[in-house]
Amino acid sequence: MSRDAALAELQALLGPRLSRSAGDLADHGRNETWFAPMPPDAVAFPETTAEVSALVAICARHGLPVIGWGTGTSLEGHAIALHGGVSADFSRMNRVIEVRPGDLQAVVQPGLTREGLNTELRATGLMFPIDPGANASLGGMAATRASGTTAVRYGTMRDNVMALEVVLADGRVIRTGSGARKSASGYDLTGLFVGSEGTLGLITELTLKLHGQPEAITAAVCAFDTFEAAVDTVMATIQMGIPMARIEFVDETTAAIFNAQNGTRLPEKPHLMVEFHGSATSAAEDAQRFGEVVADMGGAHFDWATTVEDRNRLWKMRHGAYPACIASRPGCMGLVTDICVPMSQLAKAVAETRADIAASGLPGPILGHVGDGNFHAILLVERGNDDELKTAKALARRMAERALGLGGTMTGEHGVGMGKKDLMAMEHGEAWEVMARIKRALDPDGILNPGKLVEVAQ
Repeated sequence: MSRDAALAELQALLGPRLSRSAGDLADHGRNETWFAPMPPDAVAFPETTAEVSALVAICARHGLPVIGWGTGTSLEGHAIALHGGVSADFSRMNRVIEVRPGDLQAVVQPGLTREGLNTELRATGLMFPIDPGANASLGGMAATRASGTTAVRYGTMRDNVMALEVVLADGRVIRTGSGARKSASGYDLTGLFVGSEGTLGLITELTLKLHGQPEAITAAVCAFDTFEAAVDTVMATIQMGIPMARIEFVDETTAAIFNAQNGTRLPEKPHLMVEFHGSATSAAEDAQRFGEVVADMGGAHFDWATTVEDRNRLWKMRHGAYPACIASRPGCMGLVTDICVPMSQLAKAVAETRADIAASGLPGPILGHVGDGNFHAILLVERGNDDELKTAKALARRMAERALGLGGTMTGEHGVGMGKKDLMAMEHGEAWEVMARIKRALDPDGILNPGKLVEVAQ
């Protein structure tokens, strides 16, 4: 590998848009959780697909790693430079290329954020509903197969990406999928790249499904004496066919943290946060039926968010749960778990996880998107405390083993990155080697985001 020669060629290609400043390198070596900083050798700011193609071709000739960078909000070390190389920052490729209202589609560049897209869509009556909490880039959301609070109604990125433009490891540009709602033509390459975490190609354009903005939205928060009652309420609501747009669970520890960080007065009990979308009549009817389920399950302290401002405060609080939990233990870092199980196993998974956390001695608030069986424990580890980090890693592994034993997965939405790679063989067996063969076929020199997702010799 000729690192200096590669960087010289990239400087000639991009000029001042190839940065080696200490600040840019540090920004692109950081992450949101417990991984040590790993800065790249340089940060590239391409503006076109042609530049991305040329950038990757140069790196391929010299064997220099390339790591895609959206907004840096991933939680498993996906975008840090484990082996150095070039961080390809897509923040300048952030345009809406086309909105097709008649097809309920938008064509966008990868650096555009989900909030940026919805701002552009406000006058159209359409929206892009996938909401992972952070204002993530759409390219990053596709690469990690993101989901979030609205997945129970609108699905995940897997369900809402129709087509892609991708730069492969040798610089070739391919297109996958189409604007058609279905196809029986060949392998599903779009599905292959969605969730590939930048290890198979760099996404430079996306065609996304859009949805109509709901006429009416109702939201509420309610408390339960036990988490079992809250989970039973979720299951009963789903079984009754009440169409929720969001249904979120937070435990009593998280409720107490919300109060401390936001000045709220939630009872320090398990809570559900819910939202319904539809016409004024249907949203009201759905909310009423849900209220009846809550009453039957012993829920109380039902607080409706009746205005847009109230709803925004409610979901801002929920989306701010991670930094609020980190702030609740000064000097800590978070190890975030992310298991997903069949709905029938949710109560068992949460109960056993709570018992594990209590036995560990670590703070570990639990919250999650329980409408699809996905929940998180945020394990709060003192920085520099190797014993606590070891305990947290062992606890996270037990959670993963439990999820697999219950017919689920070790990650419902955060992905694999570096943090969960050692669990892949446990979940996938020989299929993990098949993934590695696909990686070697598309990236034989292993330059695309090396050290993530799959095990390939460097």
